[in-house]
Amino acid sequence: MNERIQKWFEGKEDEFVAALAPLIAIDSTTGAPAPGAPFGPGPAKALKAALELAESWGLKTSEDEGYVGLVDLNEQEDQLHVLAHLDVVGIGDGWDTDPFTLVRDGDMIYGRGTDDDKGPAVAAMMAMRCVKELGLPLRKNVKLVLGTDEETGSRDIEHYYSHAPYAPNSVTPDAEFPVINVEKAHYAPKFSAAWEAVEVLPRLVSVKGGIRANVAPGHCAAEVLGLEPEAVEAVCQSVAQRTGVEVTVSGDAQGLTIQANGAEAHASTPEEGKNAITALLEVLCQLPLGDTPAFDAVKKLHQVFPFGDHDAKALGVAQEDEVSGKLTLTFSVLDLNETGFGGQFDVRAPACATEENLVQVTERVFGGFGWACEGEMSQVHLVDPDSEFIHTLLDCYTEFSGEKGYCVAIGGGTYVHEIPGGVAFGAGEFGFDSHLHGANERARISRLLMTAQIYAAVIARLCA
Repeated sequence: MNERIQKWFEGKEDEFVAALAPLIAIDSTTGAPAPGAPFGPGPAKALKAALELAESWGLKTSEDEGYVGLVDLNEQEDQLHVLAHLDVVGIGDGWDTDPFTLVRDGDMIYGRGTDDDKGPAVAAMMAMRCVKELGLPLRKNVKLVLGTDEETGSRDIEHYYSHAPYAPNSVTPDAEFPVINVEKAHYAPKFSAAWEAVEVLPRLVSVKGGIRANVAPGHCAAEVLGLEPEAVEAVCQSVAQRTGVEVTVSGDAQGLTIQANGAEAHASTPEEGKNAITALLEVLCQLPLGDTPAFDAVKKLHQVFPFGDHDAKALGVAQEDEVSGKLTLTFSVLDLNETGFGGQFDVRAPACATEENLVQVTERVFGGFGWACEGEMSQVHLVDPDSEFIHTLLDCYTEFSGEKGYCVAIGGGTYVHEIPGGVAFGAGEFGFDSHLHGANERARISRLLMTAQIYAAVIARLCA
């Protein structure tokens, strides 16, 4: 069977690119809702084009009120759902080519959606076409669920499964190979405090950094009064040397600005960035500032969020287990002034995390400081790595890639986080930079076609 699948895909590179190009040409970022287009005209147009492609390949299609499109291989009972999405993030700056024109350079293709997730969606559809045209015997159905809202909340999937049953098995090609079977719990509470301003010199006026909870901040700035730059620069240089975060000073005693410029990272992998907020807190705590509630709050924040403490030891919630690895923490947002502050951190927690050892511990610590703290912890998504389903996926991956198959735990959430028994399975490869969500998004044609072959084998085995 594997040989028949491999032979069917021989010479399909040009055909694959030709099928994908019209989808890349559609700007399917989220827009204003309209009848039949709950997430705007772009995603709706992409969905229409994808379903037309599926029909041209002899597959059965239907639609769920514009939320998702459905592509079925046969009329039997569903055994496998493949969840892929057609919406994309905004283009941003820095592109070398038109983001909505598929550009091919040898084995590499460029364009918004080539990797996330239009390329993998077409690969999954081509896998279904392969199984159909080879006439592989099936007793069950595979359904490709083409979503239109993965990037802004997965309301598409929530709507569909509010009235449709789950399949026994589900996968999404919206991540990396081999198999992501664990997605950690998420806890991102907001915390705050208020106080009366104190007029002393020198004093802290403000600290502001971060853009949103799921991003380790790359920039943070503080304003202080009553200090000369010379009194601050030596501390800045010392902290910069230790942390790798650039810290600069401008202004004078009438108004001094201290800026920390680190490196952003996703909150699920904080170690890949350099947190500007925690670095700047370290600077501020070493300055001869007056005793004010604002400065006291900064010292307490530095106490529980020291630079580089991605395991949350200082907060007292560090933990790990064999299945899902370590807890990670990112202090991601801070907005402090002379009368109060608000902040947020982001935790990706392993399976051993509970309300008692994470949420309640945090609330006790912050409550002891006199701070309010509110936030709920989601549940870990975990699929048994020893199940027959996972073994089938790993076997197919190894047979077609020649690489060792294994299971991975991640801090981020994928399209199947709320799908019982669902796992992320391709199409990317760990170590390959697809420029995900950035300029010059790219994918390898050979990798996408290998994904299609793997999926064809999975369909044939699970639905046989």
